[in-house]
Amino acid sequence: MVRPANTAADRELIEAARDVIRRNYDVDTERHTVGAAVRTASGEVFVGVNVYSLHGSCAEFIALGSAIAAGHRDFVSLASVRGAEGDELLPPCGNCRQMLLDYAPDCEVIVPGESGAIAVTATDLLPYAYRSE
Repeated sequence: MVRPANTAADRELIEAARDVIRRNYDVDTERHTVGAAVRTASGEVFVGVNVYSLHGSCAEFIALGSAIAAGHRDFVSLASVRGAEGDELLPPCGNCRQMLLDYAPDCEVIVPGESGAIAVTATDLLPYAYRSE
């Protein structure tokens, strides 16, 4: 399923991702360059930033982990942005796509489209995927 990502809820989620990276962007070492926001079925929004080290973790992992740690298991939508101002809407990497497929296959993921942001299900982001179930 693909739809234009232009609802108030879509814009709010993108802005939450932008806000978290604006507050945490690391100019000196670039350890934090991506912000993500995930909305749960209850309507709560959880955010995360990527962390770099020898092995890092993507912002999407951190946002989902924060939601899970707070007791949430049903995810409605997710958005990620990159840059000091969060100006670039970012599609999830392959590892994040697999994680989304495992944890939130029906979650709508907001990604850049040809004429603006679109929302696609996590399942649609990873065709022919390995499923652990």
